[in-house]
Amino acid sequence: MACSREIVAEELAKHNTAKDCWLAVDGVVYDVTNFLDAHPGGKTVLLKEGGKDSTKKFKLFHGPDVLRKYGPKLQVGLLRGAKSAGGGSTAKGPKGDSKDMYGDLLPYGDPNWYQGFKSPYYGPSHEDWRARVRAFVEKDIVPYCSEWDNSSEYALPRDLYKKFANAGLLPGVVGAPWPEQYAGAGPKGYDAFHELILIDELGRCGSGGVLWGLFEGIQIGLPPVLNFGSKFLKDKVVKSCLSGEKLICLCITEPWAGSDVANLRTTARREGDYYIVNGAKKWITNGMFSDFFTVAVRTGGPGMKGLSLLLLEKGMPGLRCRHMKCSGVWPSGTTYITLEDVKVPVANLIGKEGNGFKMIMSNFNHERWGFVVQANRLARVCLEDAFKHALQRKTFGKDLVEHQMIRYKLAEMARQIDATHAWLEQVYKWAFAEGNKYLFMSLTAIGYLSNGFQQR
Repeated sequence: MACSREIVAEELAKHNTAKDCWLAVDGVVYDVTNFLDAHPGGKTVLLKEGGKDSTKKFKLFHGPDVLRKYGPKLQVGLLRGAKSAGGGSTAKGPKGDSKDMYGDLLPYGDPNWYQGFKSPYYGPSHEDWRARVRAFVEKDIVPYCSEWDNSSEYALPRDLYKKFANAGLLPGVVGAPWPEQYAGAGPKGYDAFHELILIDELGRCGSGGVLWGLFEGIQIGLPPVLNFGSKFLKDKVVKSCLSGEKLICLCITEPWAGSDVANLRTTARREGDYYIVNGAKKWITNGMFSDFFTVAVRTGGPGMKGLSLLLLEKGMPGLRCRHMKCSGVWPSGTTYITLEDVKVPVANLIGKEGNGFKMIMSNFNHERWGFVVQANRLARVCLEDAFKHALQRKTFGKDLVEHQMIRYKLAEMARQIDATHAWLEQVYKWAFAEGNKYLFMSLTAIGYLSNGFQQR
């Protein structure tokens, strides 16, 4: 727990033994006595820093995630006269510029508008929203990312979704406008750029698995129900998902068909008041821990006009989920789903029979856009880490960042990341209802650029 007690350098110097060891980093004093034996570098290394301001040496070997995880438990006070360096802070911009700068201010570590550059897209509501998202990510996600990424549970803690909702953030992932009827009032004037901030800031955790596990199912599985479902289905599903009580996933891909949506084979045969569903779905994100399943099925003949959407529910006889052990993104709960004579009430039909293809496609560009936002921020996290390392590491008698080739590599990464972010802003400036015919081409180009710089 944070402590505001002020400690002078002379008092700090007294705590330099194995039984009583303190040190300071960025103006904060930590009691590391009980951490000595757990230190990966060994007890002796840490003892040498006892009673000292160890900011420089700490940053040479550690990233900020270490303090985020252990710092609150070890903090005992603040070092008098020391310069602190807090994340998520604001600083005044250049003279004559009324907009505050935000964040750690590492070059290109955040989008340009965070660092004093002019932008026509953002106002006070966006700035407040940004601070809320960052506070949630720093407190409830970043300290646990490594643990979740390597957990044998292949899922995130269930209470995380409620925390996400209680922070007033979860409903934002379904896009603008804010679903006020089911989630209460949201940020003033919630628009596409609020969502851009939300997805981008969540991406600062640096884990694709955590991102997909946290919101991907809701982002892609809930919009068909929200936009096309009957009142019965909306009342049953939407509020419980937006509150974090229930989870939902989208089931499109099959073992024999992925992007070829029009040729899906899973069937739904009408028998009285039920559809009898048979088939299989593969690579389903969040399927292992979802309560609802938005499933593409074939209710008619071949091609896109024969497709419909059904809402299936956890526990329906014949619906079985098997975890797929992928090479990464484990917290996303990637799933193989088998459907054998599953009886689904006709009331669970989403929209009209035969309109499934249109409903699926209606959110695909929104999904593509979200994936590129994530990819671009993850690339920015890599740039941020590389920049910090280049500032700390010394080779041939000077900082790594002073070498021309290293500076070129950093500049090239920054160029591509900022160009992609600017393009994302432009794409979202267009209304989806009016610009879908342009969005697909633009998103394809952005995806190509994003893939290209990630391979470098």
